[in-house]
Amino acid sequence: MTTTLEIVHTGPLALVEDLGRAGLGHLGVSPSGAADRRSHTLANRLLGNPADRATIEVTFGGLSARARGGDIDIAVTGADTGPEVDGVAFGSNSIQRVRDGQVVSLGTPQSGLRSYLAVRGGIAVSPVLGSRSYDVMSEIGPAPLHDGDVLAIGEPTGHFPEIDQAPVASIARDVVELRVAPGPRDDWFVDPDIMVRTNWLVSNRSDRVGMRLVGMPLEYRWPDRQLPAEGATRGAIQILPNGFPIILGPDHPVTGAYPVVGVVVDEDVDTLGQVRPGQTVRMQWSRPRQHLVARTA
Repeated sequence: MTTTLEIVHTGPLALVEDLGRAGLGHLGVSPSGAADRRSHTLANRLLGNPADRATIEVTFGGLSARARGGDIDIAVTGADTGPEVDGVAFGSNSIQRVRDGQVVSLGTPQSGLRSYLAVRGGIAVSPVLGSRSYDVMSEIGPAPLHDGDVLAIGEPTGHFPEIDQAPVASIARDVVELRVAPGPRDDWFVDPDIMVRTNWLVSNRSDRVGMRLVGMPLEYRWPDRQLPAEGATRGAIQILPNGFPIILGPDHPVTGAYPVVGVVVDEDVDTLGQVRPGQTVRMQWSRPRQHLVARTA
């Protein structure tokens, strides 16, 4: 009998994600992948899985799933949901055996937004364009999970366990600090340093496509000019016509016509995956911004 994972309840949102489908921008396909790559990779590492094995990305907890057809080894990382097996708590960032028929459940996290449930062997749904990730904007990849879904589990590989438990940095509950590389279009704004002088509030309209921020709006230097569409990247901070920023997430469009005032450095991009609506974001330039004479062409 094949060992599977039956989804009893998904919670607000549960997606299968891996490290994404890089290199397809010319086809109009964004990279997608886990919103918090660090937590996804850690969950796989705990179980001896290759980093690209798929996990379940759980937004704001609430997932429960039953082992079917055999025992499985799991790990839960990211936002601490107080995970349990048949009502008995076990620690995040550690390995847990789930016996055939037992149910693993995730509660509501006290801080952070996304948790990652990994199974030794990985979630073995069929890949689409080389990845098992779901892109919420293009709807490419395996569909969001529903109650009653049954997921195949892949064959284990590699040494196990590599580590039994992993200490990780705590997730910010209040203010989130981000480092931002300035440009390439910071000269499109009268005072781009408003970015680093403002406490930004995370909007409840944020999702995997982008995190919307509200605060002191940036003023366009040329309000009637239109920027030709340019390539977009994860972590880019586009300024909307109302002057408010949106930080692009893993499911971002591959091009955009809003000027980019800066880009969150790669080391801080995973932090974005754990920021909740209502939290405060503060930014600082990762290097001095060049105060150039504004381009007029």
